[in-house]
Amino acid sequence: MSEIPNPETLEVVPGFSHDQLEGWIPPLATEDEIRGALEKAFDYRGDVTITLKNETQVEGYIFDRQNGRTLADSRVRVLPKNGDAKIAIPYSEIQALAFTGRDTAAGKGWEAWLRKYWEKKTAGEHNIQREPEALE
Repeated sequence: MSEIPNPETLEVVPGFSHDQLEGWIPPLATEDEIRGALEKAFDYRGDVTITLKNETQVEGYIFDRQNGRTLADSRVRVLPKNGDAKIAIPYSEIQALAFTGRDTAAGKGWEAWLRKYWEKKTAGEHNIQREPEALE
């Protein structure tokens, strides 16, 4: 007869950690490097600086991407920091990428919130609730 597994151990999932990308300048020598770096940029919660092959720089937040068969068919969509209209940039036009903006979600995980909550509670504060923090 086989041993009955403990359901508590079956449901344990290893935690997920985010890469520390702030300040990173990834290499973009191969198609795989370009696609991988832009996937990370899409998941990043801060601004990036994209240098185009014509030397123009666009700083902003990547809010969408479309992966095509080729780099020319693939695009990132950016909300420029300067407030201009949303732009689409083909992967094939990107020369360099830098994670230049502050990661707005860094250190704002559940554990950090819970630690702050208990610090306030033990200090005797009342009406403690989850409130969004200012971005800047």
